[in-house]
Amino acid sequence: MEKSKIRAILHSDANCFYASCEMVLQPELRDKAVAVCGNTEERHGIVLAKSEKAKKAGITTGMPNWEALKKCPDLIIVPPRFEYYSRFSKLLHQIYERYTDYVEPFGLDECWLDVTDNIKSPMTIAEEIRQAVKDELGLTVSIGVSFNKVFAKLGSDMKKPDAITEITPDNFKLKVWPLPCSELLYCGRQTTVHLERLAVHTIGQLAALPLDYVEKKFGKNGHSLWHFANGLDESRVAHKDHYEMPKSVGHGVTCVENLNNIDEANKVLVSLSQDIGYKLRKTHLFACGVSLTVKDKNLVCQSYQLKLGAPTQDELTISRAALKLLKENYSFKDPIRALTVTAINLNGEGTPTQAILLHDYDADEKRSKLNCAIDDIKNTFGKEIIKPAVILDESKMPKNRQKDTVLPGLMHK
Repeated sequence: MEKSKIRAILHSDANCFYASCEMVLQPELRDKAVAVCGNTEERHGIVLAKSEKAKKAGITTGMPNWEALKKCPDLIIVPPRFEYYSRFSKLLHQIYERYTDYVEPFGLDECWLDVTDNIKSPMTIAEEIRQAVKDELGLTVSIGVSFNKVFAKLGSDMKKPDAITEITPDNFKLKVWPLPCSELLYCGRQTTVHLERLAVHTIGQLAALPLDYVEKKFGKNGHSLWHFANGLDESRVAHKDHYEMPKSVGHGVTCVENLNNIDEANKVLVSLSQDIGYKLRKTHLFACGVSLTVKDKNLVCQSYQLKLGAPTQDELTISRAALKLLKENYSFKDPIRALTVTAINLNGEGTPTQAILLHDYDADEKRSKLNCAIDDIKNTFGKEIIKPAVILDESKMPKNRQKDTVLPGLMHK
């Protein structure tokens, strides 16, 4: 029997992505301590990304702005511009797609590539990608080369910035097994704590445990982690055109000021639901349920869910369901800091559903036509041209940080 071909998987991770993009757009920032940070006035004042020089000064992702400035007084703080970062991400993908159609994103700045069928060696491809990204976009990437997705991602984290690391079937025990369990993909903080309580500190120690013992302790996730640790990950890299129907569509916001009563909260719920309804119609999805997450002033989160009477794309129905959840479950003993509304249990357009006795389907049809007409107007004149009267005063909502802009000519050579 012919021996199965060893897969060649790359994981490319753009170094200090947001900060690096800013240094390309603003060359005067190069070689300086730069941090992309949220707006302190809108209570998003944390470090989202930092340059290598800022990293060496002790700046970490998630650090409050004030602490970062105290640690590095020369730190240059810039606001995030996600529309630019999204464009850079697309340009990165164009480089990756020169080598394979199997390119699976993992966030804006990371991608897996399956180059098994490419005539070039995976290390040659990795080097060509590394150099092309630097020459054409002014960014650097760290690339992991391995025989599965999990180890490829581990490899991209081992050497940074601007580096390539190869993990093979022959050397993975030497390179991977001494690493802490927390380095393993999907081994979260809580799982790591539970493993340490069992005196399991390294990936090698996890791999040496009996599979049935790990499954008993950690269930389905334990099954996956044990296979990952032993180099048995067989998950495939998705095709670049692969589309997977989302399981939910949500929108959340941290308010500029705390919300002290139901009326203030309702304005936020209505505002959040506007975007959700629009996204559902744009993607031809229907929500069968609504979830509400409330974060109070003490940063304590609570979540509630409600099943809808009929599938909907209507923002009014979604906001009313969210308001019902809030009224029935939250007492306002502590003011609300943040709210997230999520449309859940989604169905695609045309999915058969059980008819509901006495439900007013004519009213649904009228609302649908009205919403589509409003969408057309917003698409022509801007999303702020029409809004419900209840949210005309959005003083507690964060302001739009950026208008739509076009990234100046970054083209392939």
